[in-house]
Amino acid sequence: MKTFKSAISGDEFPISEKIFGKSVGKSIFELIKKDHPKFRYTDAITIEELQSYRDSHLSNILLKDIRELTKNEQAVLNSLHKGTTITNKVEEEDGKDDTFGQRIADKVAEFGGSWTFILSFLGFLALWIAVNAFVFFNKGFDPYPFILLNLILSCIAALQAPVIMMSQNRQEEKDRERAKNDYMINLKSELEIRMLHEKIDHLIIQQEESLIQMQKEQIDRLNAIIEQTKK
Repeated sequence: MKTFKSAISGDEFPISEKIFGKSVGKSIFELIKKDHPKFRYTDAITIEELQSYRDSHLSNILLKDIRELTKNEQAVLNSLHKGTTITNKVEEEDGKDDTFGQRIADKVAEFGGSWTFILSFLGFLALWIAVNAFVFFNKGFDPYPFILLNLILSCIAALQAPVIMMSQNRQEEKDRERAKNDYMINLKSELEIRMLHEKIDHLIIQQEESLIQMQKEQIDRLNAIIEQTKK
């Protein structure tokens, strides 16, 4: 099996993993040059070493405007390195850590802001007033002006308002999490597009090298045929 020596590690690797310096892209080549000043375009490295420098290159892109990687940006890099998706993780974590009180607050806010609640509450008021005014002729458990009913309504309003505020705060937290997740997905898409451009450039360079090599072989064959015909 044919092998080659890596210009970075100095170890022997199969020829199928060989990548020339002129094929890795300018930005990654400069990054390798910082660690290995003697590295040249004609030197070769392995695919695994190239991937390692690609990860470093992506980290440098993220560190361009900030001093250290945030938790979300580190998660994006890990996702790129492992080849996993972020959307599945987002769907799995959505609503996973909600407490019982938070779920109750969401249900109360959802029911309190619906036509079902409005119509049922109007029906309750009408029934209460009808029973006390027309059935018991204002001599029942809550005669006119319905002081007990006013007390119940005040208690419901006093309890319902903070519960709805709790749900709104929860919704704001969810919106912030969705914004973070959208940022992570967009960031990963941008980095993958950059990597895709570099890979396409690498493939183009490899194809050009293959075409040049084929042309050389064809020229050598033509020269050999011409020499044979002269003889």
